[in-house]
Amino acid sequence: MNAPSPEAGPGGWPVQLRFWGVRGSVPVPGPDTVRYGGNTPCVSLEAPGLPLLVLDAGTGARALGRELDGGGRDVEVVLSHTHWDHIHGLGFFPPIYGPAGRVRITGPRQPAGLRTVLERLTAWENFPIPPSRWVGLREVREVGPGPVDAGGWRLEAVPLNHPGNTLGYRIGLPGKGSLAYLTDNELTGNGHGLDPAWRQNLVDFLRGVATVIHDATWRDDQAGAHAGWGHSSPGEAVALAAQAGCRRLYLFHHSPDHDDEAMDRLLDEARLGAVRTGTGLVVEAAIEGSTLMLDQED
Repeated sequence: MNAPSPEAGPGGWPVQLRFWGVRGSVPVPGPDTVRYGGNTPCVSLEAPGLPLLVLDAGTGARALGRELDGGGRDVEVVLSHTHWDHIHGLGFFPPIYGPAGRVRITGPRQPAGLRTVLERLTAWENFPIPPSRWVGLREVREVGPGPVDAGGWRLEAVPLNHPGNTLGYRIGLPGKGSLAYLTDNELTGNGHGLDPAWRQNLVDFLRGVATVIHDATWRDDQAGAHAGWGHSSPGEAVALAAQAGCRRLYLFHHSPDHDDEAMDRLLDEARLGAVRTGTGLVVEAAIEGSTLMLDQED
């Protein structure tokens, strides 16, 4: 499998990446998670000449939506999958309710249809505002592995090792750079029907990617006991990024059981592991509310 090299098309520099939610499974805001954050996955990318690209719509999407208010700009929401922690913020995302909203949602194919799955989230038994009020949601579309155009952003989707139809994305940046978003991905085994060569295919997929955001839910000593759950450890994420030649790794989808002190320890251990690879890989932990300015070397 040759590594794709998508480009962002008409966009320009700089590209701003913001972490709105970095936690996995369930939101845990509170005094013990105040430094790393407690909201579930939501990441935005902003570049001149392109719509706002939003990766996943967990509870972190609420803060992003409040900043956008009622809309008025094009927003491309791209979902990795439809587990609750990745879509729970949609009901609290103001742009989908405003008549000026211009939101499109893209996500992996679902047996019942992606729109149906999303509308179940706000069924009257569960939520006070029905999906008929989503007047700012212009389109819901389903995609599979391969190229994806998100309003000019050029993405390449790859299947991930996680229960349900789950996709990771390589996002082309202006010029020839790219970023990868691989949340909810178990790097050992193959319990979810992927190609037997999926692990090597994923390495090839990441060739030439400067920055990768990857699932790091478990401690390294926990991963074996949670085989089949569809998540990885920091050590496993480091090994993947180093093997693929990435320059920078952001640990993501932090366990709700890991408070700030536990996250400090996990990050220290991951950085030591990166040093041992001898590749120069830089490891960070994604922090809710933080901003990363990507430059032309990314």
